[in-house]
Amino acid sequence: MRFSDTSLLSSDTLMLVLTRFTDAVTDAPPERQKVPSYHFDICTRSGERLGACTLRVGYIRRVYYGGHIGYGIDEAHRGHHYAAQACRILFRLAAAHGMEYVYITCDPENRASRRTCERLGGALLEIAELPENNDLREHGLERVCVFRFDLRPEVL
Repeated sequence: MRFSDTSLLSSDTLMLVLTRFTDAVTDAPPERQKVPSYHFDICTRSGERLGACTLRVGYIRRVYYGGHIGYGIDEAHRGHHYAAQACRILFRLAAAHGMEYVYITCDPENRASRRTCERLGGALLEIAELPENNDLREHGLERVCVFRFDLRPEVL
C-alpha cells in the first residue's frame, strides 16, 4: 500500500519526508487493531526539520478517538501554522488512498491544536470520553475533541 508520488507530499513552503511505514494489524482484538500508517518529518523545502506528522489510512473505531492525522511541531518552530500546512498535504495523500474524510483529535485543553483544526475548517463532532481501554489514557487524557474533515476536491 505504499504511495510513491512524492510530489503530492510538498507545498510551496514544506515537504514531508517519509521516515517509516507501518502495516495494518487486523488480526488483533478490536481495541488493538491498527490501520496502515505513514510517519513523516515535516521539513522546510531546504530540509530543516520542523516537526513530525502521521497519517493513518482506513476506518476502524479506534481511529475515531486517535485520529487519522497526528502532528507535533518542535517548540522552536511553533506559531507559524506548519501543522495546518502539513495537514493540508496529508489531506491530499488521504484522498489519493480513496478516503472521503479524516478525523483529527486533540486534547480539549490544547488550544493551539484546537485552533489548528478550526483554521483547517474541521467540524467539531464532539468532545468524546475515551473508552477505558484506550491507549490515550496512558498519556493522561480522558477526553478528546473529535474534528471531521471532508476531503472534497474544493478542500484539497
